[in-house]
Amino acid sequence: MRILVVDDSTTMRRILINTLSKLGYTDVVNGCNGREGLDRLAESPIDLVITDWNMPEMSGIEFIRAIRANDKYKSIPVLMVTTNAAKDDIVEALKAGINNYVVKPFTPDVIKEKIEAVLGK
Repeated sequence: MRILVVDDSTTMRRILINTLSKLGYTDVVNGCNGREGLDRLAESPIDLVITDWNMPEMSGIEFIRAIRANDKYKSIPVLMVTTNAAKDDIVEALKAGINNYVVKPFTPDVIKEKIEAVLGK
């Protein structure tokens, strides 16, 4: 399973990649904003996207809308991991097409639970 992690924070990408590795997910590619995320999607098949919301150039919401607008990518599960915890933000993200939502900070158990939920395990 190949996972794409998109976050403008190098530290947060590293934390997510290390967490995924500990959970047994070692095939991970990453990008620092939505534009790079779209580039990674075009390079090779992706089975799950984990994205932040607040990023320069192309936000997570814009990135998700671009994924959902493309027939090639629209069925890829998307997990948003963000500091945006307001109910309105969660509703907006759901309307944009995310499959699940994690508020930072998170634990590995929460990431595992959310991944399993979006993958139907």
